[in-house]
Amino acid sequence: MDITGTIIKGIGGFYYVDTADGIIECKARGKFRKTVGKPIIGDKVTVAVQNDGTGYLLEIQSRTNQLIRPALSNIDLLIAVVSAAPPVTDPFLIDKVIAIAENKNISPMVVINKIDINPADKLFKIYKQAGIDVLRVSANTGEGVGDLKDRLKCKISAFAGNSGVGKSSLLNRLIPDFSAQVGNISDRIGRGKHTTRHIELVPFEDGYIADTPGFSSFDTEQMDLVLREDLQYAFREFEPYIGQCKFTGCAHVKEKGCAILQAVENGEISQSRHESYKKLYESVKDLKKWELGKDAGR
Repeated sequence: MDITGTIIKGIGGFYYVDTADGIIECKARGKFRKTVGKPIIGDKVTVAVQNDGTGYLLEIQSRTNQLIRPALSNIDLLIAVVSAAPPVTDPFLIDKVIAIAENKNISPMVVINKIDINPADKLFKIYKQAGIDVLRVSANTGEGVGDLKDRLKCKISAFAGNSGVGKSSLLNRLIPDFSAQVGNISDRIGRGKHTTRHIELVPFEDGYIADTPGFSSFDTEQMDLVLREDLQYAFREFEPYIGQCKFTGCAHVKEKGCAILQAVENGEISQSRHESYKKLYESVKDLKKWELGKDAGR
């Protein structure tokens, strides 16, 4: 019998697929891995179920997107958990997460935590103006968590946040004792307790939340594989001005007659967002198109 589902965990050559009939332990046969490729967490797959209730992978459906580190696919929502209370999040880290999401065809979201200490009015205004979905919450008091829960329904969501911003506390607000829930999944599939080395998806509100232990912010390699001319599209508020510059091929960094620089001067694009763009541009400006081939996931 063939059945479809989502890979929620992989360990020791075994893949655990959440299906309508429950979680099925599967293996990827050697021929499969040679012809189809290595499965990753989040993959939608077709499974052949055997008489003993285990299965093996037959097919990986086309991925809508993929992250390199952590290795995840088919993510609907990428959430940067940030704070204006100590430790204050560097806006550049927020903008890097957003740019990665935009480039990978993932919806970005900014969740400002610790608003019981600092409401982060400046941060909120920056991302609201940029057209990014931004929400203020407090993992401590529970304020705004209900709205966040609504955003996560029926989605595969991943959270990123620098150490100390309260990402773990927020996850525990959403799913009481989040780490224990992960352990329960490990118990059900019979592969021992959760360890910090493995990524898995935790069922939540008809979707999943990615548990990515040790994942604070994205590896910079995620941004290395963006051509400089494509980076402008990772900043959605630039879009109305693209093509309006005086000279073609404008880098939007310091050129005369740049429509985006004029928009920054007019207050239509925030200064901090443009500063982040310039830093990212500097990191990708020398990348050549042929180098994109080293990213097997794209």
